[in-house]
Amino acid sequence: MSGEGSSRAPYRIALDAMGGDHAPREIVRGALLAAAEYPVDILLVGREEVIRAELAAASAELPPSIEIVDAREVVEMDDTALAPLRRKRNSSVRVCANLVGEGRAAAFVSAGNTGATWTSAKAVMGMIEGVSRPALAAIVPRLHGHTLLLDVGANVDSKPNHLREFAVMGHFYAQMVFGIAEPRVGLLSNGEEEGKGNELTREVFQVLKDTGLNFIGNAEGRDVYNGNADVVVCDGFIGNVVLKASEALGEMIRRTLREELTRSLLRRIGAAISRSAFDDLKKRLDYSEYGGAPLLGVRGGCVVCHGRSSAKAIKNAIRVAADFVQNDIGTKIQQKIGELHSRETAGLLATR
Repeated sequence: MSGEGSSRAPYRIALDAMGGDHAPREIVRGALLAAAEYPVDILLVGREEVIRAELAAASAELPPSIEIVDAREVVEMDDTALAPLRRKRNSSVRVCANLVGEGRAAAFVSAGNTGATWTSAKAVMGMIEGVSRPALAAIVPRLHGHTLLLDVGANVDSKPNHLREFAVMGHFYAQMVFGIAEPRVGLLSNGEEEGKGNELTREVFQVLKDTGLNFIGNAEGRDVYNGNADVVVCDGFIGNVVLKASEALGEMIRRTLREELTRSLLRRIGAAISRSAFDDLKKRLDYSEYGGAPLLGVRGGCVVCHGRSSAKAIKNAIRVAADFVQNDIGTKIQQKIGELHSRETAGLLATR
């Protein structure tokens, strides 16, 4: 380990410098942006000589709030999810998880292989008591405000108790990021009626009614965007499809607007007059504004970023990780899950 440590910040975030389509350049630059803007200490994990070369390319000195942690191996995008546990134990993503597990960092951020990040966090950091599966929670823009969608890719197949856990975790995370005391929780299905959906959603409907959350019933795909629900729960297969489709739709809207607004001189003049409105639209649809998706349910914080994350996205992901730790979301999730289990146990005993 090299570089100067810092005690100025209340939270230390480990950052996987080698993960992502544009690593290490955008990761290192994102760390520099975060160090300049947020009161956090950053452990920049990866091959030290590569990181220092990127710092030199950015004409930047290593700030006191950033420390380099050398990790010699890299988990590639085509590696298996188990690579950091078996073949690449000195990989940057595994070392990040080790730092959190050892208490040297409060959370870690990675834009690398999602499966490897998931397995590293789950195996090394461990699960919150009472949670059996972690879930990726993504913030999706809507007409007014945002919707929290989970799971968006950590679990392809889920059981009813997993979706119940996702709902509880999403409830507390939505409280933190949206400032809503009682977030409305919806179950993603193909119709609003209670009997709609497949076998899984019909069973989960009954389970969620007994959680004590503000469960509003089934949510259709449109409810992700129209504001009828604050939290939308689904399995990771469906959630990932919704998220990727949303990102592609947002990109298509931006490109279509740009093409149409440059077709004539009159349109170009109108576009110039309305530029601030279009800039605001672009910002609302830009995934990098939201940083990354926290992996809810693991001990300590873990934020998974888009593989093509820019420096701005990495900077915002570090902010998300620090906010997660500051708001003690893990403890709140564990308490609520414990309450649910206690209530269920009491109910079973009462029926005997």
